Parts: sequence; C-alpha cells; structure tokens
Amino acid sequence: MDRHLDLNADLGEEITDDEALLTLVTSANVACGYHAGNAEIMRRVCERAAALGVSVGAQVSYDDRANFGRVARDVPRDVLREQVSDQVGTLSAIASAAGTSVRYVKPHGALYHRVIDDEEQAAAVLDGSGSLAVLGMPGAFLRGAEAAGRVVWHEGFPDRGYGADGRLLPRDRPGALLEDGAAIAARAVQLAPRVDSVCLHGDSPGAVDHARLVRRALEDAGWTLRGL
Repeated sequence: MDRHLDLNADLGEEITDDEALLTLVTSANVACGYHAGNAEIMRRVCERAAALGVSVGAQVSYDDRANFGRVARDVPRDVLREQVSDQVGTLSAIASAAGTSVRYVKPHGALYHRVIDDEEQAAAVLDGSGSLAVLGMPGAFLRGAEAAGRVVWHEGFPDRGYGADGRLLPRDRPGALLEDGAAIAARAVQLAPRVDSVCLHGDSPGAVDHARLVRRALEDAGWTLRGL
C-alpha cells in the first residue's frame, strides 16, 4: 500500500498563523483575495512555501469577503468562470515570482459544497482553472475533472464531523466542529487510508497545535507526508 499522504491547510486568510502552519503542512491552500487575503499576503505565503518545499494550491471562492465566502451564491457560469480565472491567474503570477507554482485548485467554503452537486458551477470552476489538478470531496467537481483527464485528489477533514451521507455536517450542527486535539489526530489516522490528503482548517482555534498532533500521529502510524 502507498504510505504517502498530504497534509493541507487553508492559509493566507488573515486570521491564521501562516508561518507556524507552513512548518507543519505539506500543501497550502492559499486564499486568492475573493474571500480573504491580498497580494502581499499571497506573496509572503508563497515565498515561505517555496523555501520550505510546501506545495501551493489556489483556494478559490465566491466574491464575498463580507461573509468569508461561506454563503452560497447564484453566480452565472460565465461570471464564475472569470472570477475563478482571475483568482488562479493572480496567485499563479505571485507564486511564479516567489519561485514556486500553483499545483492545484480547491474551492473554498460555500463554493466547495456547492460544486459537489451543482454541475454548472462545478464546470465553471473547472473551466476557470485551466488544467490544474483538483482537490476536493466526491461529487460533480471531481467527476468533471476526471472526465477531462485532470489529476484528482480526494481529501478528508479530521477536525469536522460527518453526516450519515458522508458529507460534512453544517457548521451550526452539533458535532460539526471538533476541538479536541487528540480526537482530531485519531480521526486523521482513520481517514488516511481512504484519502490522498488530510485537511485542517487554519482558522480553527488551536489550529497549529492540532496540525502538530495530526502530523505526529500520521508519521507514527507509518505515513510519509509529502505535498500534492
């Protein structure tokens, strides 16, 4: 069995300890300015990621900073495609100047959940992100990427609760957010054989401590961590 696994986190969101998390994760989902972040923050994250050998991904979102990209929007396909293209293009230029490149795309927040079911919005994100590999959960977005011959990586969330349908519980539901570090680390080890990448939410309380515990638990379980 392949014992390689990625550990990713959302960075550049202006409320995370980017510096500390970059020493622990192997891939960084970098906010591209539409739900959080700005050009200077992107530059700092990309430069540090390049120095540490951390892979960079574009964390694309609805254009909705007021709600941190966590409210679903009915955006026309062509508009959403151009918004995704703008985000990927901006981060790609900054990453290139920092000595690295954007290796994959991952939707953020409400867009992440919307493209699991919404074929049209999934297609818009795919069209706007060129030929980049994609990271996400099973659904329309990953199916569309596979049909187009793009690299697809599946991820799991040890710091989030799952429903009986295999989806993440809405954040306002009991059990949706896990906060105990030991429990999160144990969940990561359970998820590892079924996914390509384990994601920790960088904006969660205790995110750095959780990342440290998760990394240690995965390595103790025999997994070699490497970026996407």
